[in-house]
Amino acid sequence: MTTSNNDGDGKKLKLKRPGKLELSKTVEQGQVRQSFSHGRTKQVAVEVKRKRTYQRNEGGRMTEVKGGAAEAEPAQGEEQQTQSFAQQPETETQTLERGTTRSGRQLTEGERQARLRALETARRDEEERKRRQAEEEERRRVEAEEEAKRKAEEEARRKAEEEAQRQLEAEEEARRKEKEAKEAEKQGEVGKAKEAESPAEQPAETPPAAEKAAPAAETTEAKKTPGKGRGVDQEVEEELGGRVKRSKPGGVKAPTPAKRTPTAGERRRGKLTISQALEGEEGDRARSLAAVRRQREREKQRRKGQQTPQKVVREVVIPDAITVGELAQRMAVRGAEVVKSLMKIGTMATINQTIDAETAELIVEEFGHKAKRVSESDVEEGLKGGPDREEELQPRAPVVTVMGHVDHGKTSLLDALRKTDVVGGEAGGITQHIGAYQVKLPSDNRITFIDTPGHAAFTEMRSRGATVTDIVILVVAADDSVMNQTVEAINHAKAAGVPIIVAINKCDKPDANPDRVRQELLNYGVIVEEMGGEDLAVEVSAINREGLDKLEEAILLQAEILELKANPDRPGEGSVIEAKLEKGRGPVATVLVQRGTLRQGDIFVAGSEWGRVRALINDRGEQVKEAGPSEPVEVLGLQGTPKAGDEFVVVENEQRAREISEFRQEQRRQKEIAASGRGSLEQMLSRIKEGEVKEMPLVVKADVQGSLEAIIGALEKMGNEEVRARVLHAGVGGISESDVTLAGASDAIIVAFNVRANAKAREVAKRDGVDIRYYSVIYNVVDDVKAALEGMLSPVAQENFIGYAEIRQVFSISKVGKVAGCRVTEGVVKRGAGVRLLRDNVVVYEGHLKTLKRFKDEVKEVKEGYECGIALENFNDIREGDVLECYETQEVSRVLS
Repeated sequence: MTTSNNDGDGKKLKLKRPGKLELSKTVEQGQVRQSFSHGRTKQVAVEVKRKRTYQRNEGGRMTEVKGGAAEAEPAQGEEQQTQSFAQQPETETQTLERGTTRSGRQLTEGERQARLRALETARRDEEERKRRQAEEEERRRVEAEEEAKRKAEEEARRKAEEEAQRQLEAEEEARRKEKEAKEAEKQGEVGKAKEAESPAEQPAETPPAAEKAAPAAETTEAKKTPGKGRGVDQEVEEELGGRVKRSKPGGVKAPTPAKRTPTAGERRRGKLTISQALEGEEGDRARSLAAVRRQREREKQRRKGQQTPQKVVREVVIPDAITVGELAQRMAVRGAEVVKSLMKIGTMATINQTIDAETAELIVEEFGHKAKRVSESDVEEGLKGGPDREEELQPRAPVVTVMGHVDHGKTSLLDALRKTDVVGGEAGGITQHIGAYQVKLPSDNRITFIDTPGHAAFTEMRSRGATVTDIVILVVAADDSVMNQTVEAINHAKAAGVPIIVAINKCDKPDANPDRVRQELLNYGVIVEEMGGEDLAVEVSAINREGLDKLEEAILLQAEILELKANPDRPGEGSVIEAKLEKGRGPVATVLVQRGTLRQGDIFVAGSEWGRVRALINDRGEQVKEAGPSEPVEVLGLQGTPKAGDEFVVVENEQRAREISEFRQEQRRQKEIAASGRGSLEQMLSRIKEGEVKEMPLVVKADVQGSLEAIIGALEKMGNEEVRARVLHAGVGGISESDVTLAGASDAIIVAFNVRANAKAREVAKRDGVDIRYYSVIYNVVDDVKAALEGMLSPVAQENFIGYAEIRQVFSISKVGKVAGCRVTEGVVKRGAGVRLLRDNVVVYEGHLKTLKRFKDEVKEVKEGYECGIALENFNDIREGDVLECYETQEVSRVLS
């Protein structure tokens, strides 16, 4: 049976129950699981009445909205959902787990996700609220604790102040009472004395009633006006011993009884009654607390002024290094305080320890003093005078240095200019020293020449010659052209920044080629005028004296271009060209005065030595009184032998010269220790003991300082990381007994260059077996020391290949092991030779042959093409096809590079 509903939509009615026709109910039923305490749950059936919603359609009729409640629910704001979920989190969670609303309607996925997000937001807000609440409670607790702590501290401080105040008041009260007791005792004595003097003036006895009334009246007056009444009347009363006549209303003055003075026993008891206080302090005015404080403050200021005097600020001089005790003494403080200050900045030092200037300056500033930094090098301040004024300068002679290769004719050219013969005095015709000479030309012009050796060992001497010179004459032989030392001379001249004049010597020889010299000089940056450059070139012959006048003209022309001037009216300054120690004359230095004038009697400093000028001798052997700019002279009167190249300066007094000399000697000593690189004595001995380094000790003595320095420089360059020469002592002069003793104690060799040993030294050397080597040419010194060092080198093991043997078959023999049957394919195989076993060209064994047999006989060697039996030492892994390589080892001596 079908029927239409009231809406006329044509839908069929459905049967809810079999055989019964009815409409669908608007009540939804469902089941809900309730949760109780202790994990108990219960499932109950619930009915939810569905709310119907109607709205007017287009025709004006009211129609029911299907799913209106479901559509309205998602439209609710997330804020309302958050509030409801926050109020009932367990119910919402159960609802989401079940997937239906409280009314039993199925939730969509969007609704479920929205409610989950709202639930999570509510949970986070609740956690944030609890966290903030916990932080607020913690903050309040901390503030409460701090407030309680602060109050406790304030209370403790207040109690301490009150206690201190009470103690001060008690002390003040005790002092006041003691003072009043003394005054009362004094006043009682005065009253008794006056009574004894005038007994008639004393009034009649006062009746007991009056005596009692008087104190009562005074007490009443004191109570009415406390602290008052201590004016002029009371002072008069104290002076009269308390017998002051007080004015009564009737105008009659009656005497008052004398103040009662407590006995000594009563004072000792320390007990004070009311009557004693009233009688003893009658008319006294109690001091206010403000007055007590003012008096205490005045006393404190007075004591402070006495105990803390005004601080004295000192200027403390601080050298480069100073001990802690010396620093404390200069600051006028105790050493313990300085040590304590050093500990504060992290420096642990004792009273006798040395600290640096920077640390000392910090300590001085911390103590409130002014630090003044000084250095040991301050003794050299102002040593050289300032620059000269233009009007004080006068023309001077040019200083010309002659440089070039060995045997290119430098000294011969200089002799031709001086018309003297110096070459004959040199050993082997080689210049060993720097010579300085001055030549006077026919035109009254003067030229100072410095002759330098050309050997390679004298590089340092040539370098010094280039630093003091104005012009360099580069002597090049026309037949040899440019050589090694010629290139060095060019480099020295360019480093000094001085012009070069090329003197092409030996042009008289048949194979002379001056053009070749000019061409080769182009390779080293020396461009002569003929090649378009600025350097002058003159062809000369020292033997035939050709071209000397042109050379002199070139020198004067170059000097005129340089405009050489100096001030002669000032203390002398210059450089030491050469120094030596002569018997009977002492240390002698050849100096070149560069500015000022050096006079006899001047006190001067030369390097680390000082002296007073005893004599001045020019290059012609004449004694002179003074030497001006560009003039070379020999100076006598030095305390020691200076080094070639040292500067000399005239100073004002002997004390200044001593201070500078001591400072420079200490500097040189420290530099030598640092440059030696030997480290401590223990380190050096350990290296020698372990065989890390072998040293050849030497004692070097020479005739002049320049030669000595050249020899030492050549010796120090020899050697390697295994062997080297070590100069124990070097000096100028003959060999003394102390030199031989030193060499004997250290197993050293004495190298004597142009000097000899005295008779006593020769006797000691013969007795102790000390080797003394005499030389006059530096070549021989270098060669002999080099050979000795090469002999100290351990030889090198060198391998020599002797043959190959191929293993054809392997035999196992009892008591012997494996024996290889071999055929010698190349060379020879020897018994006792080294052998290597090669397998696929890889070394698998290296050792020696154990046995070598030919048939059954032991043989010494087997030549190529023969067969033999071979057994190896401590090796049995022999296979067919292996190859034996035989070699011999020999030791080869090494040479120094």
